[in-house]
Amino acid sequence: MKRRISPDIPRPVVFLGLVSFFNDIASEMIYPVLPIFLTQVLGTPVAIVGVIEGIAEATASISKLTFGYISDRVGRRKPFVTLGYGFGAVSKIMIALASGWPAVLLARFADRMGKGLRTAARDSMLLSSAPAGRRGFVFGFHRAFDSLGAVIGPLLGLALIQIYAGDMRKIFFWAVLPASVSVLVIIFTVPEARKFEIPGRRFAVDWSLLTKKLKLFLLVSFLFTLGNSSDVFLLLKAKSLGMTTTLVILAYVLYNVTQTVLATPAGSLSDRIGARKVYLWGLLVFAIVYFLFGFARSPAHLFLLFPVYGLYIAATDGVSKAFISQYVTENQSGTFFGLHQLLNAVAGFAASVIGGIIWTRISPAATFWYGSIMAMIAFMFFSLISPGKQPDNST
Repeated sequence: MKRRISPDIPRPVVFLGLVSFFNDIASEMIYPVLPIFLTQVLGTPVAIVGVIEGIAEATASISKLTFGYISDRVGRRKPFVTLGYGFGAVSKIMIALASGWPAVLLARFADRMGKGLRTAARDSMLLSSAPAGRRGFVFGFHRAFDSLGAVIGPLLGLALIQIYAGDMRKIFFWAVLPASVSVLVIIFTVPEARKFEIPGRRFAVDWSLLTKKLKLFLLVSFLFTLGNSSDVFLLLKAKSLGMTTTLVILAYVLYNVTQTVLATPAGSLSDRIGARKVYLWGLLVFAIVYFLFGFARSPAHLFLLFPVYGLYIAATDGVSKAFISQYVTENQSGTFFGLHQLLNAVAGFAASVIGGIIWTRISPAATFWYGSIMAMIAFMFFSLISPGKQPDNST
């Protein structure tokens, strides 16, 4: 029986939400100022910033498949989640001590390796805790906690910038505290998901679960991510329009507020009308907003666009996991969540590198227009998926 601390939300879901909440406070204290730290303090070229982010995200997603498969094979989730959040905490110290961009690259590598360790296993824990017909809600609820941390983190970072007169290294050291809290929460409050009755030597991936519709979804996600370069470029766009570091952080907070407010309703909506429809709307929002980012000429334009941009995350992140969970069994979920994230890693790395090259050699606007075109291509492909009844693999 799934333990609950409220009539509707299983206990592990709430505490996993808190884990992500504290971890994201730490990560988002750093993320909005990291590209500024790299370019203005360490003197890193924008193209190198794109490469760093591409390598970081590729590391995360490639390791997600590896450790997702291993967690399926051994039938355990919690050790991967715990170690993954531990890596994240250590990486904050590494960034604070960095004297050049190679050190930041190493820190980002460690941080994203931790993300790879934990993500597929954590999503499988959420899936195993989800009540029947409420998967979209559970993944959306978790995303909302994650996004709430992404609201508080930049605000704390902003306050620390004022306190320490712009010394970004002090922010990086302070970020270790909430990151450590997330590790303690996972250790002491989150129970291990039930161990599967499949000995490691007998475990094999059931590739028959990779149906035509699931393959098409993975293709759509790949195409979309191929144009979805790192959000670092949005922050650099803001700086290029003369926004102060404070205004950049506030714009980023607005983006995360939208995610926080809408992630759970979007997940619940996907339970009612289908994940496909909600995901399609997310792709369309991204295409429109990225197109408009290319035309933005003032901070006022960005303050209008950043909150709308948050709609796309609310409509795609948790919803994509709910879509995949319709086709895979619980004891295979780590592998298939990891496969999805691996494909996105390859595309994400390419997107960030391409984005940096386009930014440098053509124009910043062209980076966003490229992303908009790829989102529309993905939208058209995903429209080919019929909205028929999906399988419900709950075991």
